[in-house]
Amino acid sequence: MYPEDRVLVAYLPKPSDFTVLQEQGWYRIPQDHAPKGLFAEYYAFYFGRRFGDNKWSIRYYAPRLGHELVTRRALFPADADHPQADAWYYKVQLGPLQLLERPIISLQWRRITFIHTTWDRFMDATEINDLFVEGGHYVDRLYATLRDGQVATGPDYQTDAS
Repeated sequence: MYPEDRVLVAYLPKPSDFTVLQEQGWYRIPQDHAPKGLFAEYYAFYFGRRFGDNKWSIRYYAPRLGHELVTRRALFPADADHPQADAWYYKVQLGPLQLLERPIISLQWRRITFIHTTWDRFMDATEINDLFVEGGHYVDRLYATLRDGQVATGPDYQTDAS
């Protein structure tokens, strides 16, 4: 795990979605609503209102192992008559779920579908807004991406660490 590793926080609306995640090790994203950044090294999960006392919080994350494009029918063969049965979904395969030492909470209800953040911000966060914090000690994602792609950044692109 590196500070610049990407974390994609994804919304889990229902406990049944969490059961699939726990028992089958995958998460689904409708192709039509997929965010850029499916290739994040880690996925974390924001629980919706149906999670009772755990609602509006992030408690679990998992490493992304890969993904494939499949129909909803392939994901849920027992629901072959579902109106969206032929819709395309990304089936994101995940490694073992990890419980955070302390949950990342939302101090108020907010509509979240996806949040892109970095590992260092994710590990320091106690509240959802912390996932967006800028600062000298946090990874500059653009700089890290350019560096990892071996793109010369030159003197026009400076970071606080420069």
